[in-house]
Amino acid sequence: MSNRSSSRLTHLSDAAIDRLFEELHSGVGFLRTTSLAQRISLVDRCADGVGVVARQWVEAACSAKRIPGDSPARAEEITAGPIATLRFLRLLSQSLRDIAHQGSPRLPGKIKRQHGQCRVPIFPTKKLHDSLLFWPMKAETWLDESVTEQNIFSDISEQFRTGTAEASIAVVLGAGNVSSIAATDMLSKILIENFSVALKMNPVNDYLTPYFETAFKPLIEANVLRIIHGDGEVGERLVSHPGAQSIHVTGSNHTHDCIVWGQGAEATKRKQIHEPRLQKPITSELGNVSPWAIIPGRYSTAELRAQAETIASSIVNNASFNCIATKLIVTCRQWPQRRKFLDLLDSILATTPPRYAYYPGAADRFERFSGTPHVNREFLPWTLKRDIDPKLTPHLLGEESFTCVCGELALTSDNENDFLEQVLHVFNRDIWGTLAASLTLPTAFHRKHSQLLDETLRKLHYGTIGINQWTAISFALMSPPWGGFPGSNLQNIQSGLGFVHNTYLLNQPTKTILTAPLRMHPKPIWYSTHRQPEKVSWALLDLYHQPSPQKLPRLFWRAATG
Repeated sequence: MSNRSSSRLTHLSDAAIDRLFEELHSGVGFLRTTSLAQRISLVDRCADGVGVVARQWVEAACSAKRIPGDSPARAEEITAGPIATLRFLRLLSQSLRDIAHQGSPRLPGKIKRQHGQCRVPIFPTKKLHDSLLFWPMKAETWLDESVTEQNIFSDISEQFRTGTAEASIAVVLGAGNVSSIAATDMLSKILIENFSVALKMNPVNDYLTPYFETAFKPLIEANVLRIIHGDGEVGERLVSHPGAQSIHVTGSNHTHDCIVWGQGAEATKRKQIHEPRLQKPITSELGNVSPWAIIPGRYSTAELRAQAETIASSIVNNASFNCIATKLIVTCRQWPQRRKFLDLLDSILATTPPRYAYYPGAADRFERFSGTPHVNREFLPWTLKRDIDPKLTPHLLGEESFTCVCGELALTSDNENDFLEQVLHVFNRDIWGTLAASLTLPTAFHRKHSQLLDETLRKLHYGTIGINQWTAISFALMSPPWGGFPGSNLQNIQSGLGFVHNTYLLNQPTKTILTAPLRMHPKPIWYSTHRQPEKVSWALLDLYHQPSPQKLPRLFWRAATG
């Protein structure tokens, strides 16, 4: 690879970094003058590039994470890597085409205004056969109260149409866990927010660099992308360079605070006097102690098992190195089916092979959050800690563990309404983070207490809320905006500032509600209990790479046998 595409040096010279920003500055000029047709062409060429390198991309990830060749976990690297990235590009391409043809993106349904907010349907989309492939799942995004039906779309939509969008340079510090995060963070900054980007790869997954260089070659050739290797010192020099006008980081809140405030006594003093060391705009996605509440009520055995499979999948996916892996299950102590549900969940976890703990520090975090060391520090056991006491283990609610430990918090309540009120309190006040949370609801509760449910959803301070479904699906769908609930600040950052994805270019999103039934058929490919998710995933990627309705029957047949 040429030096123009990336730098593989751990210690870049000052001259090399200066040259990198000079090249990105020329890309700023390109972004300011590029036409809508040229932007669409860039998006489509990147989509083609992702399709070309998809199998190599996935093989590299499976090798690095030591996923066996016959493991269903291989499908995770397809769906959370090239499939998610392709969805982003295909949906953005369609929105840009809509702007060219009718002045704004075409939404997949009618906007509703309830309780002073516009609620915008954003899934299923009309572009990618979503109504067939993901039925009956749906999602809508709620916008800030200041947004009306006349300004649903952000200013960038009009600026793209008129060719008046401003541009500058951003540094994106990539995540090391899920391969599509660094890709779509970078793509969001370049293709939606109009930044030239220096993408600093995380050392954990910088093996993806050659595949990114190939897939996103059109962006590199246009001088709007440079991909950099290196350690934290390299990242610090990129962030502090005068050519970097904006920063985006996906990682931990501790990494964010080191960037913004410094460390130790310096950070404490700076926070006290409200003087951050970073004097540049910064956006971020910083994780979550992801909670999942089970509303008490009567569930069939099949419904209980389906929800146990859903939650188990949210725990084991990517070896639990996800900011939205379920880390706290909230139940009602008086719920008659509580033990049956937890036994089902434990039985699924017990039959799921342990995964290689590839993320640095996982074994030490496991020992701290589980309370016990494990003999094999490379393959840690899925651990559900029942009936925790928050006073004895406050870190299970207050810190993101980033390891395969999940706690169960049992609340005392004699009715479902009171339980939901307690859940609202616990979620908003006792649990760290504002990124995502889920609720499992009995069908009867949904019918009888729709107003109470709506009120609870309005009051929950999370950027994505799943009903009967894992919120990571909203991330992977790419039409919903993704980020922490608005209201955090640099001194109390929580799950971060700003949103990515947002392929409909919505104005001031606040949260997305993802809704699914208690059971879905055919079994979703993200279930850890699916029998052949890899075959279905490759068929889905093929459909997105080279769309054709003729590919649907084969995809449906493979999905139905899972």
